[in-house]
Amino acid sequence: MHESVLVANRGEIASRIIRTVRGLGLKAIAVYSEADAGLPFVAEADEAILIGPARAASSYLDIPRIMEAARRTNARAVHPGYGFLAENAGFARRVMEAGLAWIGPPPDAIERMGDKINARNLMAEAGVPVAPGVTDPVPDADAAVAEAARIGYPIMVKAAGGGGGIGMAVARDEPALRQAYETARTTSARFFGGSGKRADILLERFVEGARHVEVQILGLADGTVLALGERDCSVQRRHQKVVEETPSPGITPELRARMMEAAVRAGEAVGYRGAGTVECLVDPAAQDFFFLEMNTRLQVEHPVTELVTGIDLVEQQLRIAAGEPPSFGEPPGGAVAVRGHAIELRVYAEDPVTFMPSPGEIKVWEEPVGDGIRIDAGYAEGTTVTPYYDPMLAKLCVHAGDRPAALERARVAVAAFRIEGINTNLPFLAELLEHPEFVDGSYDTGIVGRMRP
Repeated sequence: MHESVLVANRGEIASRIIRTVRGLGLKAIAVYSEADAGLPFVAEADEAILIGPARAASSYLDIPRIMEAARRTNARAVHPGYGFLAENAGFARRVMEAGLAWIGPPPDAIERMGDKINARNLMAEAGVPVAPGVTDPVPDADAAVAEAARIGYPIMVKAAGGGGGIGMAVARDEPALRQAYETARTTSARFFGGSGKRADILLERFVEGARHVEVQILGLADGTVLALGERDCSVQRRHQKVVEETPSPGITPELRARMMEAAVRAGEAVGYRGAGTVECLVDPAAQDFFFLEMNTRLQVEHPVTELVTGIDLVEQQLRIAAGEPPSFGEPPGGAVAVRGHAIELRVYAEDPVTFMPSPGEIKVWEEPVGDGIRIDAGYAEGTTVTPYYDPMLAKLCVHAGDRPAALERARVAVAAFRIEGINTNLPFLAELLEHPEFVDGSYDTGIVGRMRP
């Protein structure tokens, strides 16, 4: 194992990685911006280096500053967490060229899966189901209309290199498609510089009443790809996940088996190593699924998989990067068994009705405690939520023997979580946990829109 690991991230994911690194007896190195100097992850690390001002472009996205911090601290490996530079192949190569271990998949796998059009075509070649759509970028609105006549409405419009719902919209007729295309083009140009494949536009058939279900994969050092179960991520606002659970209440055992097999094929097709996620769109009525994209990194929602499998995914990432076997025995058939049910609720500093960010100082922070409750937090009492980064404060995770017990445990934990001084979405999460669609497991990606029309 590498004796020292620099965590090129912030907040709760930095704290979570540091916890495993130190637990393995390794040195944990943090980097932080001026805005984050008082956050817990800085104090939790064995060593912490200031890398710049609050603006991410001058700190967490500044590759030269991060590489200089690695040199100064004699780091032997770099873990990017999620977001920021986690899926930046250029950063991965810089790390490796400096003689350090990259705690992530090979750079070429990041590049091949980073473009949604290329990823779709590659998955289709590997026998992974893809939704009806285009195989090449759509050059203009007229071409989009022509493709829609072939694919059929409704149509999902999105940027080939987008994430977090950037530039994504649904069109149900030609006027809406033309508007959605121009919006996607403008948005992707703003986020991706207006050039390159990341700004290309992709069209796919939109599935009504769909669920968003993803499969956690682990590419081992010897080339084996394992499937570690699925997570249902259908509770979303503005195409961003809010709540995740495993197992998914919306798929049958037969569909689950097919999804596991397809996810393993997807990983094998790109020679995947480390932790990754194959995201799928599920049609509950037809009990069928389509490939959406592959996230070539650790996911925000990885704790629910850890809770039902007992596997520390960050530890496995470190082992794989060091060429070591996993800490658990490889299961027959490549699919790991799961135990019980787990739910993750993302706690945000935001208005619980409008979902607008709510920065400010946290006056009170009291976490729920008890069996089956796990909190991965980025903040604490007396710290300040700034407007510079994503407003997620913590991940409240629960685990129980079955889904009804997990739901009840989640309700108790949400009610016991006290955060004062800023607005949070805890009231919304409490409402969701009582919503009939969520309680009976019949919800889809439109549930938040129906709760907050």
